[in-house]
Order: sequence, then structure tokens, then C-alpha cells
Amino acid sequence: MKAVVVEENRKLVLADIDKPRIENDEDVLVKVLYSGICGSDIPRIFHNGTHFYPIVLGHEFCGSVMEMGDEVTEFKTGDLVVCVPLCPCFYCDECHKGYYSLCKNYDFIGSRSFGANAEYICVNKKNLVKVSPDSDPLCNAFIEPITVGLHAINLAQGCENKNVIVVGAGTIGLLVAQCAKALGAKSVSVIDINTEKLAMAKELGATNVFNSAELTAEEIEKQLFDHRFEQLILETAGVPQTVELSIKIAGPRAQVALIGTLHHDLQLTQKVFGLILRKELCILGSWMNYSKPWPGKEWSLAIELIEQGKIKFDRLIASVNFIEDYITEVEKLDGKPMNGKIVLKFN
Repeated sequence: MKAVVVEENRKLVLADIDKPRIENDEDVLVKVLYSGICGSDIPRIFHNGTHFYPIVLGHEFCGSVMEMGDEVTEFKTGDLVVCVPLCPCFYCDECHKGYYSLCKNYDFIGSRSFGANAEYICVNKKNLVKVSPDSDPLCNAFIEPITVGLHAINLAQGCENKNVIVVGAGTIGLLVAQCAKALGAKSVSVIDINTEKLAMAKELGATNVFNSAELTAEEIEKQLFDHRFEQLILETAGVPQTVELSIKIAGPRAQVALIGTLHHDLQLTQKVFGLILRKELCILGSWMNYSKPWPGKEWSLAIELIEQGKIKFDRLIASVNFIEDYITEVEKLDGKPMNGKIVLKFN
């Protein structure tokens, strides 16, 4: 079968590899329809960030069930499914408490094992969720990134009647902003340095947008004065400057959920650290997208929001490509920001 293989650092190739087979009773063979690139795939491709070479990436995908092991009764041939990429052990203390994201013995599809940037993938039945046969497979490839933001909202005990501030208007940021609006946020503000992304955020329903390249943190905080209480700040960019910005603009007793993964050291001044204390901020770490019962309410809610038409995707897609063009598009990302989701499509 055809697959996009990362052979070594900065080397993507189109390769013919063996089609996976049913080997265990709980295995499900899936024909991949769409697979989206994640921001976490960029260091895996260009910065020696993968666990081994060669590897097939891809953990944001939708596909169709082709074959099943003897103990699979939850699915039937032809079912439309999406991937739940985490493979927790289900035995450790963290798993027993339902803290699956914190499992110390986990595997991960598309990172620690072969992923969905190939025509077929074989996974355990626990790693699939069925979606409506009438749903759009391309939209379903966004379910996994939607759940990332929903997990942070879940950790913050919801966002209803809260003033939500999303820092970073990338794919995760624009998805969680829409989720917050759909889930009853009092207001949704989005902060970024890219004017096009901010215009997109406004188009997608943001109450306010702020360009942090043009406004200081103090100026943004002043413009948020009427929304200073019951704040939930969702930091999605994962750079030191936006973490610091999130603290500076936060209102009294705001919740600050850190979603973005840092790739550089963060150093807070004594003054900025003091703001956490003086404002009595609640800092929430948000890691992955799972809760109890497995795989978590994030997944059922994401599917529900899509089915209700509450999430718009068109503007978030940079391109949809068959395999040869996909490699070309991904190679352009080396050293450049990812503006929109690049999606791999199979026949």
C-alpha cells in the first residue's frame, strides 16, 4: 500500500509498504479517507522529534472499517470511524482514576507507532469512535483537534457564562473559540499577531479580536475591563511570550488553561510571577484530550457539535491533497509557520 514515510530527519518519501493485517481479536482494519497534519508533527518531521525512523505519522484521521477481529462487535464493515490515538495501558493508577492522558506506559498512534498517513491502518477497537454515516469524512478528521480544546474547557469545569479569551488563532485556537461560543460563553475574545487569522476569528463568531503585535498587554487588559471577571483564558500558541501575555491580561481569579506545548524555555520575571499571586490566578495544565469513561466526554461532545453544525472548517483548511502533492505541501513548512490544516486524501 502507499504511505507517506518519514525516512529520516527532513526526508518525506512516498513508499510502498506492507498492508497491515488483523493479528489480534480486537483489531480493526481501517481504510483511511482523510488524515490531517498536526502542529506536533512538524518537529517530528523537521527537528528529529520522532521516536524512531522510518515512521508513518498521522493521528487526526477518519476512515472506513474494512475488517475486524473475532471479538469486535461494536463495529461492522463500512462503518465511518475516527481515531482515538492514545493507547493507554488501562492498568496503572492513573488509568484507574481515568487520568488516561497521564498514563506512564502509553503508546500513541502516529508517534510511537505507525499512523494514518497510509492507505490502511490497523488499530485496537478501543482506538476508534463511530460517527454518523451521513457525516462529512473531511470534517470528521478535525474531531481529534477539537477534543484538545474541549479537554481544557472540561478541566476548567466548563465555560458557560464565562468570558473566554483564546490566545493564539491557529487551528486549535480557532476551533476552541467556536466550541466556547457553542457551549454558552458570555463572550469570546481572540488574540494573535496575524491580521488574517484575527479576521477569520471574527468571521467565525469571536466577540472581540486583539492584535498583540500592535497592542501592549496593558492596552488589551484595559479593553477587556468589562469582561475581567469569570475569565477563562485558553493559551493555545505554546510560546513563552503568549504564556506571559496570558498572565498579564488576566482578570481577578481568572482561570488560565495552558494548552500549547512550549519548545523553548519559559522564564518569568518576579513581577509577572507576582501577578499570578496578586490576581489569585488558577493555572491549569491541559495535556491531550481524554477523560473517564474512555475515551471521554470530549469525544462525544466534539461529534455532537459537528453534527449540530456549530463548528465551521472551510477557512481552517490550507489544502486537501492526494499523496504526491501532500508531500510537496508539507515540505514547504520547513522553517515556516503552519497557516491552516494540510489534509491528506486517499481515493
